[in-house]
Amino acid sequence: MFPLTRNKSAERSGTADLPLHYGAVPPWLAERMARLGLAITEVILMEYGKADWVRRMSDPCWFQSLGAVMGMDWHSSGITTSVLGALKKAINPLSKELGIYICGGKGKHSRQVPNELLAIGEKTGLNAKQLVHCSKLSAKVDNTAIQDGFQLYLHAFIVSNEGEWAVVQQGLNDATGTARRYHWHSQQLQSFVNEPHTAICGLQSGNILNLVDKDAAATRSGIVSLSKESPSYLLPEIQQQVILPAHHDVRAKDVDLKRLGAMLWLTHERKPADFEELLMLEGMGPRTLQSLALVSEVIHGTNSRFKDPARFAFAHGGKDGHPFPVPTKVYDETIDTLHQAVQKAKIGESDKLLAIKKLTELSQKAEEDFIPNNNFEQLIEKERNESWRYGGRTVMGIEKPPSKRSKGVQLRLF
Repeated sequence: MFPLTRNKSAERSGTADLPLHYGAVPPWLAERMARLGLAITEVILMEYGKADWVRRMSDPCWFQSLGAVMGMDWHSSGITTSVLGALKKAINPLSKELGIYICGGKGKHSRQVPNELLAIGEKTGLNAKQLVHCSKLSAKVDNTAIQDGFQLYLHAFIVSNEGEWAVVQQGLNDATGTARRYHWHSQQLQSFVNEPHTAICGLQSGNILNLVDKDAAATRSGIVSLSKESPSYLLPEIQQQVILPAHHDVRAKDVDLKRLGAMLWLTHERKPADFEELLMLEGMGPRTLQSLALVSEVIHGTNSRFKDPARFAFAHGGKDGHPFPVPTKVYDETIDTLHQAVQKAKIGESDKLLAIKKLTELSQKAEEDFIPNNNFEQLIEKERNESWRYGGRTVMGIEKPPSKRSKGVQLRLF
């Protein structure tokens, strides 16, 4: 691996390398993803503002964690299309109120970005021609000026009414059967053709032609046309990366067991005496608290806490049953809780939002002296055996109660 001098003029951007995963998101999950995505977005906008939400979209680790907490397959390339589609569906009808817009998408939708941006410019007064230029040039850089074997097939442009933007785009490598997701952030970006990325990271696969390297100035005549005589530059790798494994199931090595175990211990076993009063969620059971705690961390967690996106699949499972079927009843209760908290905060009653934030603080405090055991597989088995109680569903159907011969499993991760 080779170091890269940090480009101080730009916020960190990076990539995620993902195994290809085909198949449509079922309507029952797509609708819930849109509702949860909107609720999470509204809380972030209230607590941290538009600039922070746009910045998060440029963070590959946070983006992957968001997809996992929304019930998508935690490791697959499908997260990109599904999350962006759900957010676009839920956010754009409220863009005037929220102040954020999502353009583009997969295939033919990516080609609509210029028209969508021109329409946004008319509504907001933003310089739409400049935004279109940024959209096209970011795609040219990742698709042409950096030849790493991935051909772009998805391009999304996210912009606030204040002009700050992020780009999320994804490319396919037929030879390796993987997809690579690229993230950009506009903050103080000075040049598209001279180290526009703070980082580009992924699996090292030999020499890669990189015409936006600072040492390639003499060989750059433009982004579109590349000369065969141009020298090659090794693509560097630094911290901001997500390289996810090909295996579909969630394994102990994919998860920070200390963090997951402490959260489970808190929400299932060691609730503070005033917990129900604190949350004003009378009757909420430990399973929904488990989901809400992970959603709370997606909203309030610091950057360093999103290095294991698989952990967030323990909120609402995955549509293919990994790590367990999607508990639709829990999912709906989580959405309703966030929605109620947002609506009350709009009229000045922010107690619920503060209580949800407190979940993150309590979980992090519980981690300080927590030592997990090795019963990770027991946790998975318990969730699967009890999935039918919570309306568990996968793309293959609705979960049924286990046979009488199946024994219950005690939760002993903590």
